[in-house]
Amino acid sequence: MPEPTPSSSADRDRAVHALERAVASAERGVPDRPIVLVSAADIAELSRSDVRRALDRVMLGAYPDEGLDALLASGVLDALLPEVKAMVGFGDGEWRHKDVWKHTKQVVAQSVPRLEVRYAALFHDIGKVKTRTISPDGEVHFFGHAEVGARMFDRLERRERLFGRDDALRQEIRFLVLHHLRASQYDGKWTDSAVRRFAREIGPYLEDLLCLSRADITTKRPEKKRRGIAMIDELAARITALAAEDAKQPPLPSGVGNELMAAFGLPPSRRIGEIKRALEAAIEAGEIEARLEPGAYVEFVAQHKARFGLG
Repeated sequence: MPEPTPSSSADRDRAVHALERAVASAERGVPDRPIVLVSAADIAELSRSDVRRALDRVMLGAYPDEGLDALLASGVLDALLPEVKAMVGFGDGEWRHKDVWKHTKQVVAQSVPRLEVRYAALFHDIGKVKTRTISPDGEVHFFGHAEVGARMFDRLERRERLFGRDDALRQEIRFLVLHHLRASQYDGKWTDSAVRRFAREIGPYLEDLLCLSRADITTKRPEKKRRGIAMIDELAARITALAAEDAKQPPLPSGVGNELMAAFGLPPSRRIGEIKRALEAAIEAGEIEARLEPGAYVEFVAQHKARFGLG
């Protein structure tokens, strides 16, 4: 049974005890002390850096799900992360969808032990609590939960400032929460252009997003899980292959300079090089595909003359 919790004043020792118990649970799989209930006032007695250090150890532990349950049992989730606490018991009951808390713990535990991925796993579904809808036929939906979850994470961070000294980590967690569904939408039918665009839009967070997407597959059906992971692996392989191909071949075909001079009455000059560099930037931005026939780029320039200094 939890020990009695005095209510007269905040107690730093209670907060330290609760966090250390969660760390022990996450790192060794079992708590090393009894439950002590804490309040928001108790947690407020600790510096944000002390809280972060403890939470980081919970998230990176070999048994992060056990650590999260310890935070729940002591009241730390209620006091510090009510958005996460709201997922407890949400689902797996009257409405036919998986328990979001159980799912979240499994995703965290299945994730690679990197702070960016594990914190994103913890927060990736917080938006579901606010977005659940039930269609007339009883089907459950969570439309827009990634976007709502990203905004909830912003509010959480403004309130708690857990990542205030690590803005790069904060930005990546938010990005991964916002885009955590993107890789799972891959069905094997995407064009090379679509794969390139996806990789370009995800940018430096690509590897962590793919890791989160793999961990987000928690079905109990082995074949369905195998297919889901295989799809993400196929997407990763295509991204790698296309990047290698693009590194070997220039984005513009040979002869495009001559076509540009003929079409717009331009002499051989530095101006042609500037137009070609602008076309390469358009390719990089996904506005037009690489390695098309020269005429396609002439047409693109003609449609955007002012942009290319030809208006």
